[in-house]
Amino acid sequence: MHSSQAKYHIGQIVRHRKHPFRGVVFDVDAVFSNSQAWYESIPEDVRPSKDQPFYHLLAENDESFYVAYVSEQNLIADRTGEPVSHPDLPDLFGDFDNGAYPLQFQLN
Repeated sequence: MHSSQAKYHIGQIVRHRKHPFRGVVFDVDAVFSNSQAWYESIPEDVRPSKDQPFYHLLAENDESFYVAYVSEQNLIADRTGEPVSHPDLPDLFGDFDNGAYPLQFQLN
């Protein structure tokens, strides 16, 4: 059973269930919409279903900052209350507030 309703929202901090990274949601796809080649690069035994929300994250781990594309089943809410320090955050979001980031609606 799948719901088309996304569990996480833009500006929310989430972390990966299996890999040591966390990030801020900046876009949500109701179902998988990346390339087939990207999908097939995931080992088959851990490949997620395409029929669920996928999240675009400004992600960070101990070594680097990057953009991640992650299925809902592989995410959990980050409850640390700690901000994310991804350098692109100020381009999209306002200041960290109450555990999340408000969208920045300024035109440059």
